[in-house]
Formats: sequence, structure tokens, C-alpha cells
Amino acid sequence: MFNNPYMQQQNLDRINDQIKQLENIRNQMQQPAPITQNFQLAPSSSIRYAKSIEEVDKSPVMGDTPFFSQDMAVLWLKSASGEVKTYELKEIIKKDEKDLRIEFLQAQIEELKKGMSENAKSNDDDVDEPIKSKKSTNVSNGRKSNAEQE
Repeated sequence: MFNNPYMQQQNLDRINDQIKQLENIRNQMQQPAPITQNFQLAPSSSIRYAKSIEEVDKSPVMGDTPFFSQDMAVLWLKSASGEVKTYELKEIIKKDEKDLRIEFLQAQIEELKKGMSENAKSNDDDVDEPIKSKKSTNVSNGRKSNAEQE
């Protein structure tokens, strides 16, 4: 069986094919893979800090870029053309039910104070008018007339 020349040739062919495959694999592994580099310039979305608008003017930007003051009270938005817009920032504090109730009550107090001051003004207007003395016929002044004293 092993002495059969036909079988020996088949085995030899198969071994030679495997050797060729292994050599192909080794050659592929030795060749570096092609490197593809894509450069994409995108607008900067990072936040920058600035001390003044002069510092914002000096800074180069690729697209619309926000600049914040250190205390986060001012926002400068600089466009690629160099135009700078300035915004004032105010913190919005989330209010719970108690805070809303307090605000409502404070508004009511202010409304009542306004009403009281308006009443006081209208009363002051009445006070400024001259008082006309009229003698009441029903009120005695505590003295008896001469006729009554005798």
C-alpha cells in the first residue's frame, strides 16, 4: 500500500500544496497592511475660557466657538469670520413646591403693600383738603347757655 507509486505521488502533491499555502500565508503576513489616513477638519466644539473680549478677539477659531468668563457670567460666541456676540448668563435654579409657594406668598404681600400705599395716598389726598367747620346741632360743647344757667 505504501509502496504504491500512485499513492506516494498523491501524498507528495498534497504536501507540496500545503507548503505553497503556508508560504503564501507567510508572505501576506510580512507585507504591511496599507495605511489609510483621513484628515477631517471639523469645527471646534470645545469650551474655551477667556478673561476679556480682547482675549476672544485674539484667538483664532475654525467655526462657531463659545468662550466663557471664569465666573460663567458672560458668554462670547466667536464665528469663523471673526464676529463676536456677547451674552449674559444667569443661573436658573430649579424650584420645588415650597419655593413656588413662598414666591406666591411674597407676591401677595407685595400686592397688599401696594394696595395699602395707594389707600394711604388717597387718604392723604383727603387730608390735604381744607376742613370746613360746621357746628353740629346734635352735639353739645359742654357749656350751658346763659338762659340755661339761670
